[in-house]
Amino acid sequence: MAGAAVAFSAPRMLAESASSRAAADLVPLGKTGIRVSRLAQGTGFNGFARSSEQTRLGEEACVSLLRHGYDTGIRFLDMADLYGSHDYVRKSLAGQDREKYVLLSKIWVREQEWNQPSGGAVVEVDRFRKELNTDTLDVCLIHCTTNSKWPEQYERVRDELSGLKEKGVVRAVGTSCHDLGALEVAADHPWVDVIFARINHMGGKPYSMDGTAEEVAGVLQRARANGKAVVGMKIFGAGKLVKPEEKDASLKYVFERNLVDAITVGMLSTAQVDDTVERMNRALNAG
Repeated sequence: MAGAAVAFSAPRMLAESASSRAAADLVPLGKTGIRVSRLAQGTGFNGFARSSEQTRLGEEACVSLLRHGYDTGIRFLDMADLYGSHDYVRKSLAGQDREKYVLLSKIWVREQEWNQPSGGAVVEVDRFRKELNTDTLDVCLIHCTTNSKWPEQYERVRDELSGLKEKGVVRAVGTSCHDLGALEVAADHPWVDVIFARINHMGGKPYSMDGTAEEVAGVLQRARANGKAVVGMKIFGAGKLVKPEEKDASLKYVFERNLVDAITVGMLSTAQVDDTVERMNRALNAG
């Protein structure tokens, strides 16, 4: 599928270096064969009912924000049906080489007023691809698993995602975890390629974590040892870690311990994008 051409400034692609690491480096996403920018643009801050703080900026502002991130080297787009961000991402990427960016979205499996799930994944992924104007979804996750029984609870979703992966419609599968038990299962489960995990240096529910920082860190280290790709979310505590020193401490904690392959941050302005990239670059090269 193709979109209308749009003028962009020349992209800045940074190759990963042994001596200097950067937010815009293209790095392996676990064993998936996919390479992503180490920083993803999140599109779901305070997301619910197919809207988020990003989409509530309005189309022009949201698309401009996403294009700025792309020009800064952020080529990993973190979306979900819950956020209603597919259309905005599609418009921001129109005219760009499909091989130059990675699309990740998530299936909301719960029935709600705004959502009538199929019980599987084929219907949802087909719709996502149309909304994104793409033949292939790079990563598709089961959104927001909250207990250790999720593999059995969402067996049909997993089976259909596996079928789509076999056909090449989806390249990698997994789950975003909002519970320590769910995370522990994902760390060992053979079906899982990619895990979204809540991690920051503070830990605990006040900072949107599923346990203490050390508890979660231990599970993430096990997941990575098992070959799972880990994408860290809630790095800034879902907007609660706002002081510069708090942000720096969280980034340092995550990267010094090699807990993640990449992180996603729901940046809301070009200034936040630039600030996050700068802080992340410093954290990656500290010491």
